[in-house]
Amino acid sequence: MSPILPSQASVVVIGGGIMGTSTLYHLAKMGVSDAILLERNKLTSGTTWHSAAQVRALRHSRNLTRMIQYSVDLYAQLEEETGQSVGWIQKGSLSIATTEDRLTHVRRQGALAKAFGIDVTEISAGEAQERWPLMNGEDVLGAVWSPDDGRVSPSDVCAALVKAAKGLGAKIFEDTGVTGILTENGRVKGVETTQGTVMCDAIALCGGLWSRELGAMAGAEVPLWPCEHFYLLTKPIDGITGNMPTLSDHDSHLYIRDDSGGLLVGCFEPMGKAIKPGVLDENFEFGLLGEDWDHFEPMMMNALHRLPALETAEVKMLLNGPESFTSDGAFMLGETAETKGLFLGTGMNSVGMASGGGAGMNLAHAIVHGHTAYDLGEADAKRFAPVFNSVEHLMARAPEILGTHYDIAYPGKQLKTTRDLRLLPLDAEYRAAKAHMGQVYGWERPLYFGKTFEPAMTFARPDWHDNVAAEVHAAHTKAAIYDASPFGKIDVEGPDAEAFLLHVCAGYMGRAPGSVIYTAMLNDRGTFESDLTAQRISDTLYRLFVGTNAIKRDLTWLRRHADGFDVTLTDTTEVYAVLALMGPEAARIAAEVGAPELHDIGYFKQAGAHIAGKHVRAARMSYVGEAGWEITCKAENATAIYKALTDAGAVPAGLFAQTSMRIEKGFCAMGHELDGDVTPIATGLDFATRKKGGFIGAEALADARANGATNHVISLVLDDVSANPLGHEPIYAGDKIIGETSSAAFGHRVGRPIALGHVRAPLADGTQVTLDIAGTHYTAKVVLGPICDPDGAWMKPSSSES
Repeated sequence: MSPILPSQASVVVIGGGIMGTSTLYHLAKMGVSDAILLERNKLTSGTTWHSAAQVRALRHSRNLTRMIQYSVDLYAQLEEETGQSVGWIQKGSLSIATTEDRLTHVRRQGALAKAFGIDVTEISAGEAQERWPLMNGEDVLGAVWSPDDGRVSPSDVCAALVKAAKGLGAKIFEDTGVTGILTENGRVKGVETTQGTVMCDAIALCGGLWSRELGAMAGAEVPLWPCEHFYLLTKPIDGITGNMPTLSDHDSHLYIRDDSGGLLVGCFEPMGKAIKPGVLDENFEFGLLGEDWDHFEPMMMNALHRLPALETAEVKMLLNGPESFTSDGAFMLGETAETKGLFLGTGMNSVGMASGGGAGMNLAHAIVHGHTAYDLGEADAKRFAPVFNSVEHLMARAPEILGTHYDIAYPGKQLKTTRDLRLLPLDAEYRAAKAHMGQVYGWERPLYFGKTFEPAMTFARPDWHDNVAAEVHAAHTKAAIYDASPFGKIDVEGPDAEAFLLHVCAGYMGRAPGSVIYTAMLNDRGTFESDLTAQRISDTLYRLFVGTNAIKRDLTWLRRHADGFDVTLTDTTEVYAVLALMGPEAARIAAEVGAPELHDIGYFKQAGAHIAGKHVRAARMSYVGEAGWEITCKAENATAIYKALTDAGAVPAGLFAQTSMRIEKGFCAMGHELDGDVTPIATGLDFATRKKGGFIGAEALADARANGATNHVISLVLDDVSANPLGHEPIYAGDKIIGETSSAAFGHRVGRPIALGHVRAPLADGTQVTLDIAGTHYTAKVVLGPICDPDGAWMKPSSSES
């Protein structure tokens, strides 16, 4: 007899693949014994069943790697817990390089793996050949060997998760399709199904290919799209006895392993194929798409080069199964911005089996505890701008994202599809100045100016080095303009504006109108949700300036903590433009354009003025370490103001120059030095918090201080001027890894490569350390605080202005 669908459940999980079953298991483990899982067809019938199921631990960040390491441990544990085999085969993985840049890339990965505690070894081409005798190794330059990697059986893993979850009280309902999601006052209330309605407090949406449509039922944006994904299966061939390591030939876009005595040859081709709307309907159960040999042919030629045995092998089939991809190649995990109680665990970008154990644990943790077990900001469900959710964008972008899986991680690399989604008010002026543009949260932002040719992608000194040097020089000796218009802007207005911001912000928000306030927004753990600057315009109006890609997340956080306060929150990002005029000639230029009163604005103060007859609000502050103002104006007035400033001698500068100068000044940034795992104390920003408390996270901060927490962020100046740190390099003291870099650039004001980094214990100023950059160790000096102008004299108005 089929189980009867309950009328009530604490949590409803939608989707019976690896993400759904893992989330259900972890919810039950965390005490949610009445959680249920709904599957429209049968468990694993979407994409999970045809997964190649590779489990490779190393990812580009510590926490994503940690998440997959959790998956590995979980899959082994499940066998002991349930008696159900998960088909874990731990034969390691071998990543080969056939170009010098790929060799640099895998060496950088190897260095990172050591920092993350993963066992990796760089081996020669000859050793690689010994580990994979069937491959043609003539063009192999080197390789990295990871002995702890492996693969699993997708259906067996899900069966074990289901068995364990049922043993803890959870229930599974197959052949139960979701027909609607009930909401009330912006939060989920229940789920309508083909078998009845279930009321609930939360929904874990793990619907894979169909998550976008399911999310829309609850008014939420879930920007993902399915693409065709191919792998070739052969009948048994000579030379394969037992299991072998997974072979990654990413220069050829291939992954290769044994399968039932034959070969499995899969690919992430440079440009994939999006699946047309309507193809994957409710009847697509354990389904495959047609064999497209014409599309696969270039990959087949690569495979024949790498594996000569394929020439005589009998083909079993060319499997073409759908996989869903997001706009940036990372999955979506956590509560949606639009609908409270709707949690996403979807958009796995073809790494669902490797990620599923740890991602399911983190999703369950977010539902039960209100946050993931550790910071997963790169997978935040609230990170996408609305423009990324259109069918046109997704069908164009998803195939490119599929192809980036095996890209070399060059610094400055940009995606090519669906560009120009959001243009700055000064876009035409910047392109006339030969700006090289980069896409950030949909915005096209100038990265540097004066581009005369398309820059080559390289790990060596980049083609834009001299352009950036010129922009930094202009800001340091004359005046430059940085466009901060894409930064999110949130107006907080009402009689309770001050009380509300004192509650949600750790900074000194009660300062008088005319003030600029740097502040963190913390969670109950005392770690960062955001960092921002606020301008108090009047007793009842503040304007908050948040990160470019943080606007949706931060606005959601503020709205969900505004109950009981008489305030209105308004996203004014596109209403205003912001031009940062920086440099020693900024004062002269301000006077020439008719705004001499800017001279009287004190540091971290702001006031109204007029430039080119247009009203502006100028704030005396600096993100680049030079004197000047961040000038806010109506977007439609930006052209006239920019012309006045440039006519008076200011030059435009891009994001690369800003980043270089930020690092020289030791300014921390969200997603680099700051995230949900660190506190203001650990990042040297405790000076900007109120010691009397009264804000979210105050108690956790007080406890951390009482327990002796200290600042672990350091600045680094490398000795070798030719070194090219990019961030995420291990920091060594002797032969011991003591931390890793978080941001890096060339410091044009100091004439050396520079970096910021986290270390596990405090270091003395002047300590010598080394950085592992793609396997080569470079010496560096530790600097506590800013690398240049440690007293901040450059940023403040000179006596001649006062």
